[in-house]
Amino acid sequence: MPELPEVETTRRGLAPHLEGRHVVTAILRRPDLRWPIPAAIEETLPGQRIDAVRRRAKYLLIDTAAGSAVLHLGMSGSLRVLPADTPVRDHDHVDLLLDDDRVLRFNDPRRFGCLLWQPSGDTHELLRDLGPEPLSDAFDGDYLFQLSRGRKAPVKTFLMDQKVVVGVGNIYAAEALFAAGVSPLRAAGKVSRERYAELAGAIKAILGYAIQRGGTTLRDFISPDGAPGYFEQELAAYGRGGEPCPRCGRPLKQASIGQRTTVWCGHCQR
Repeated sequence: MPELPEVETTRRGLAPHLEGRHVVTAILRRPDLRWPIPAAIEETLPGQRIDAVRRRAKYLLIDTAAGSAVLHLGMSGSLRVLPADTPVRDHDHVDLLLDDDRVLRFNDPRRFGCLLWQPSGDTHELLRDLGPEPLSDAFDGDYLFQLSRGRKAPVKTFLMDQKVVVGVGNIYAAEALFAAGVSPLRAAGKVSRERYAELAGAIKAILGYAIQRGGTTLRDFISPDGAPGYFEQELAAYGRGGEPCPRCGRPLKQASIGQRTTVWCGHCQR
């Protein structure tokens, strides 16, 4: 599933083409994706000027004065800005026709993505209880340390809790824990303030670098310009179970934590 860097890459690719444009009409080739598409997408969004394209966690928000279209790419979704007469492919479920004779096209073969509506002045229920953005000033080692006290769950599970911090999915949690030398098995409440400072710094650095590299190409993800992400070529831990540790050369361990495959070095991560 696309993680924060992939969604941010998508946002940055789309924003210059969408911001300032007006939505002429919405074409829905099916009434639902993961959930039913609200009537407001066809009834309220057309005629509106796109003021901004934002990201909150792994959701994209297309902001207008009337409200925001809320999109999630799911496991296989992609967004393209194309000439309006571009032939429709399989799984091209939604078009937003723009006033420059182009369309924002949402393709989603597996239909785990979504297109929802957030009225102006409201916060959609999917976004209400989310934690801080990991690249914001609100997220640091002190925040993690205070929130983790008394928690017995593994620190990797703690980091992947979207109420703790958004957008740190399986790939980047594994990479940050490796960079900080923290075992993913350690109880969240047993990690010191100093080590949380290192971990928060690693999360910020790795996510920032992954955004610069265009995200991580896994399964279906490609950016809006059709280019793959390149961070996959530099993964130190994720997906490398049994291979030599980049630091000590010992075989990396692999296990399931919270039903997610986890890779770490038993020597370098404590």
